[in-house]
Amino acid sequence: MPGLDVYDVLRSPHSDADFDVVVVKDATGRRWLVRAPRRAAAGAALEAERGLLQALARAKDAGLVTFAVPIPAGAATLSDGEGRAIVYKEAPGAPLVLAEVVGGPGLAASIGKALASVHELPPQLVEDLGLASYSAEEHRERRLAELDAGVQTGFVPPRLADRWERQLENVSWWRFEPTVVHGDMGEHQLLVREELISGIVDWMDARVADPADDLAWLVASAPEDVLDSVVEAYGMARRETRDPHLLDRARLSSEMALLRWLMYGVRTEDDAIIADGKGMLADLEALLFEESDVEAEPEGGDPEPAA
Repeated sequence: MPGLDVYDVLRSPHSDADFDVVVVKDATGRRWLVRAPRRAAAGAALEAERGLLQALARAKDAGLVTFAVPIPAGAATLSDGEGRAIVYKEAPGAPLVLAEVVGGPGLAASIGKALASVHELPPQLVEDLGLASYSAEEHRERRLAELDAGVQTGFVPPRLADRWERQLENVSWWRFEPTVVHGDMGEHQLLVREELISGIVDWMDARVADPADDLAWLVASAPEDVLDSVVEAYGMARRETRDPHLLDRARLSSEMALLRWLMYGVRTEDDAIIADGKGMLADLEALLFEESDVEAEPEGGDPEPAA
C-alpha cells in the first residue's frame, strides 16, 4: 500500500483457525482490514472472495444494495506459500449485537431489508465468478449427504437423525427459488451505524443456494418479536412469491449447523471439536424431545412416549 502510514494495529475478533486478521489505523485515522490465510485452501477462498467484493461494491454503486462491503485495496504474497494477504478498506459500522436488537420498524427491520437485498441480487453476479450454484433439489441432496456422513460416524443421536431425515424427505419444504446467499451469516457479519445495517463482511461462503440458510442464525437465537419484525421486513422487500417453508428450512439449517461443526472435527481429527459437537447434539436432542414429551403429555395422566 504505497503511502500508507501505519499508526496502530489491532487484532480483529474475526481471526480464526483459517485466517489471521488485524485492523490497521493509518495516520489520518482511516481503518484498514488485513486478512492473511493460514492454509492454502483458505488462501484460495480469499482470492475468490476478492472478485465478489469488487462486484458487490459495483452493485452498491448501482443502487442494488444499500450496505457496504470491505473493498480490496492491496495484496502481498506470503513467504510460506499459503497465498496472499489482502488489504481492504474497512466497511463502516460496528458489529451487530443481537441481544440489543428490539422488535419493530428500526434495526430489526433493517436486518430483514439487508438480507432481502442480498437474496434479490442477480445469481449471475455469483455464477460469473465461478462460485458454487445449486438448484433446490441439489441443495436438498447435499443436506441428505451431510446427514448420511454424520450418521456413519455413530455420533448423531438416532432421534435427531430421524427428525432431520423426515424433514429432508418432505419435498414440499424444498420447492424454493435459489438465490444469492451470504452462506455464513450471523451477528458478527452485520455492521450497524445509526440503527441501520451499514455493512456486511465475510463473503467467502457466498453461492447460489437456499435463502433460508441466511436466516438460520436468527431462528436459533433471536427473540420471537425480533424474528417477526425481521421476517416481515424481509418478505416485503422480496419480489419472489412467499416461501411458506422458509423458516422451517432455516430452523433445520440451524440445527444441522451443529452436525457440520462435528464433521469439521472429524475431518480434521480434532478430538476437542468432536467432543464439543457431540455435546451440542446431545443438548439439542434433549431440548427438542423434552419439548415434544411435554406437548404430548395428556392432562392428568402419564406422559405419552415421544414420537
